[in-house]
Amino acid sequence: MTADDSFGCLDGDDYPAYTMGRAAEMLSTTQGFLRAIGDAHLITPLRSAGGHRRYSRYQLRIAARARELVDQGTPIEAACRIVILEDQLEEAQRINAEHRRSAPQHTAGI
Repeated sequence: MTADDSFGCLDGDDYPAYTMGRAAEMLSTTQGFLRAIGDAHLITPLRSAGGHRRYSRYQLRIAARARELVDQGTPIEAACRIVILEDQLEEAQRINAEHRRSAPQHTAGI
């Protein structure tokens, strides 16, 4: 990978671009909330060389959905489980759609 190629990953959904403080600020939540959803295994932030948590855009979207559920009164553990199940369902639906597109089309009467 060249230096020019490495800049492309900065825009990726999985690039750990955000510190815990910035992530909490963007989500209008606390760092404690981010730790709690990490403890509940909803997201696992990457760690910088210095051991600081770093979050990706994808992880921030997941955290935002959990926060939405918690704000509606759902206990944090249940909110995390709901978000995990929603994410798994979305992935399964995406895979099924890909299989349908790539499957040979059968015609009636053959």
